[in-house]
Amino acid sequence: MALLDLTRRSLLQTGMAAAATAMLPAGLRPAHALATGDVVLSSVSDGNLVLPLGFSYPQAPQDKLVALLQANGLPTDSLMPDCNVPILKSGDRMIMFDVGSGSNFMPSAGRLLDNMAEGGLDPAEITDVVFTHAHPDHLWGLVDDFDEIVFPNARFFMGRTEWEFWRDPATVDAMPEERKTFAVGAQNRLAYLEDMINLFEPGAEVLPGVEAVDTAGHTPGHMSFMLHGGSEPVLIAGDAITHFAVSFAHPAWPSGSDQDAEMGVATRLRLLDRLASDKAALTAYHLPTPGEGRVERDGTVYRFVAEG
Repeated sequence: MALLDLTRRSLLQTGMAAAATAMLPAGLRPAHALATGDVVLSSVSDGNLVLPLGFSYPQAPQDKLVALLQANGLPTDSLMPDCNVPILKSGDRMIMFDVGSGSNFMPSAGRLLDNMAEGGLDPAEITDVVFTHAHPDHLWGLVDDFDEIVFPNARFFMGRTEWEFWRDPATVDAMPEERKTFAVGAQNRLAYLEDMINLFEPGAEVLPGVEAVDTAGHTPGHMSFMLHGGSEPVLIAGDAITHFAVSFAHPAWPSGSDQDAEMGVATRLRLLDRLASDKAALTAYHLPTPGEGRVERDGTVYRFVAEG
């Protein structure tokens, strides 16, 4: 795979974006796609989550948190992050990162298949599925209501640590009560992949040009993926970065969704510093749709700058 240069400026200069996006079904030609040559990085919405504010940032100074949300025109009683499923079209490969929530997690989510159909993309066209982690909104869309794998022609990839954690029978008992359903749901769905999963380690080239980056903390084996090959790389961050205001303005605030909050903070700070220094493009699962932009330093903290 030749990921040549995935910046909007270069696309405008070279005029290659239209040719690249033409390879996708018509409904999957988002205005904010990062594209070049025969490679297109797009995303499909799976809807959004609705999370209580107290769950999301229980240790943050609540007055500062509310003020930050108000300053960004957001509700102050809950967070409603978008869910963006990245899809990388490269040559004859259609690579999906995570598979959405399915129909059994939240009423506001689970829209992936409907939006794929609207965009003219058949699940049978997905050749590879690469998981960032095994939380419900990233994994539970693996099987449908008839207990059939939704992506019948895909190969499946997951980091070894993440796989072994969720497949361990002791994980259910070790999880806090409010997270036990996460573990039960993960074990039920990962069982479908027992004989077909491809496991990898941090730093591995999972697929050509797709480097696995260790971003543990949100879960024990959470992975992000750096797309290489051009003058500026692109990071698929999964849930290592989750909120377009809070994660950037206050990256040291612990997140209630991180299984290891302290490690999650360290990972987030390291990742933001790398993104700002490398001037890499960023796509993350819960940033505003389509979830693409860049990281800039803003004094001692950071700022998310959406593409487009």
